[in-house]
Amino acid sequence: MVLGTTGFLITGPSGSGKSALALACIYEVRRRGRFAALVADDRVDLSLENDRIVARCPAAIRGLIEVRGSGIAEVETISACVLEGAIMPSRPPFDPRLPPEQEELPLQIGRSLPLLRLPVEGPLSPVDALVALLPEKLGL
Repeated sequence: MVLGTTGFLITGPSGSGKSALALACIYEVRRRGRFAALVADDRVDLSLENDRIVARCPAAIRGLIEVRGSGIAEVETISACVLEGAIMPSRPPFDPRLPPEQEELPLQIGRSLPLLRLPVEGPLSPVDALVALLPEKLGL
């Protein structure tokens, strides 16, 4: 997904809330008057271009996202983005209170992305948590 001008790869096991997190972030950032869009749901193609990690949506799933338990929905997408980080949904109290410092997500293309664990339940919205943790990237 892209929030403002920052691309994020959402990662985690099946059923962890990746699609719901993406939708929540995209719609909240749009409500705040900034650009936000999905690149792909469920699967993304990664490549290295000019030393940057680029995410692209496979044609077969372009514009689609799963709303778990409800079905497939159409959503505005963009064809590609440069990734600057990865986000993993976390659910307190099941996940550690504090994540490892400078955690990274290794990618199959031989690179890695800084990994941020983001709470998806509780009183703080995921976007507010992102703004608190990455103010220089989001500036919302």
